[in-house]
Amino acid sequence: MKTALIALAVGVTLASAGCSLDSATKSANTVDVVVGYQSKTINTVTAGTLLRAQGYLERRLADITTRTGTKYNVTWQDYDTGAPITAQMVAEKIDIGSMGDYPMLINGSKTQANERAKTEIVSVTGYNPKGGLNMVVVAPNSPAQTLADLAGKKVSASVGSAGHGMLVQALGKDGIDPNTGVEVLNQQPQVGASSLESGQVQALSQFVAWPGLLVQQGKARLLYDGAELNYPTLHGVVVRRAYAAEHPEVLDAFLQAQLDATDFLNTKPLEAAKIVADGSGLPQEVVYLYNGPGGTSFDTTLKPSLVEALKGDVPYLKSIGNFADLDVTGFVQDAPLRAAYAARGEDYDAALKSTANPSVLGGTDELCQAPVDNPATASELWLDGAESTTAAASPTCLLKAIRDAQARGAKVRAAYVPDAELGTRWFADKAVWIRDGANYLPFGTAAGAQRYAHAHPGSTVVDYQQALAGAV
Repeated sequence: MKTALIALAVGVTLASAGCSLDSATKSANTVDVVVGYQSKTINTVTAGTLLRAQGYLERRLADITTRTGTKYNVTWQDYDTGAPITAQMVAEKIDIGSMGDYPMLINGSKTQANERAKTEIVSVTGYNPKGGLNMVVVAPNSPAQTLADLAGKKVSASVGSAGHGMLVQALGKDGIDPNTGVEVLNQQPQVGASSLESGQVQALSQFVAWPGLLVQQGKARLLYDGAELNYPTLHGVVVRRAYAAEHPEVLDAFLQAQLDATDFLNTKPLEAAKIVADGSGLPQEVVYLYNGPGGTSFDTTLKPSLVEALKGDVPYLKSIGNFADLDVTGFVQDAPLRAAYAARGEDYDAALKSTANPSVLGGTDELCQAPVDNPATASELWLDGAESTTAAASPTCLLKAIRDAQARGAKVRAAYVPDAELGTRWFADKAVWIRDGANYLPFGTAAGAQRYAHAHPGSTVVDYQQALAGAV
């Protein structure tokens, strides 16, 4: 399992990026801006897929052109993971990139030896305070019920990714040596998905949106939710310091554009999910699982808790390869983001202190005649052909709404519930349900449902159809 980190971070040759452009100016009054992003890593969409589709960056730069006459040529480069983005930043071929927490740390470690390539983290795209953006899935018919059942099995993961880091930590917590207790195959997410489907591996440990996608497609079942670790995971933006020093107006425009995209996603999540689905090729129902209310917290601020989490990630990276020491505190720089907030007349410190998800369900549950005001229970129904969704006060109320809609002949496109134990937003029809008196409680995993059942005598595990029929 030991893998040289250098192979992970820079093993992708420059040729693999195709017609990459360097960021040298084409002429005296034209500046190149090369942005690396991951269209299918949907917690980076406010700095990638959604940002690109909405044209926010180009419009911000056009305003600068109007004022100064300087022109900007923006090139977007799409990758499956953060490693090739880092390789291109080491080569000074990408100026701004977005990726997950572990890849960002690898990025800082691998670029720091070259002043022209040296990077810094300047914003967060999205985060989950418990770690619920990483998951382990198994085949639908797998006998595995807990992570411990993977002992001696083959697990696909992208070594050095947040999904792999979560696996290592979770195995260790369960008393399984991550180096010898399982056989980890270092694979790209799409390769791992094929390996799971073909039976070449018995589990897949990945970051969003792969676990949700495979479960939604009926190709996998959730075995372990990273939120069980109760350790923050995040995605964010890195920039080459030399580029930012030479073109501070570009970084400011990018951060302003990211704030534009973040506001759009948080205020119009369903519309944003369609744009991201069109740009990434992912089903809109899967995008909305993560980008919808109660999913990922799309908050750009560099919170102290997230910086501390990054510091805690370093020992894992050192354990898997040649990770050069990195001053995480110095690697994280919030001055440009603070300036962007100030330019908009917004209070950065107030946003920094807030821990609430900026996008939550609200309103009134008409069927249950109850306010939708508790993020721990608020659920959501999306009917086929509807241009908006309906909020339910609780998972039990959601089941009633689904049954009521089906009785009218309506078709459910998707329904979302928060895991009763961990709070992770999940598909209602893929959840494991518990009947406890008149209440029905959803859990992402069988293990979570069993934990509740053992702690609450008289409660019973039921399947989705039984929950639907029983909710009254």
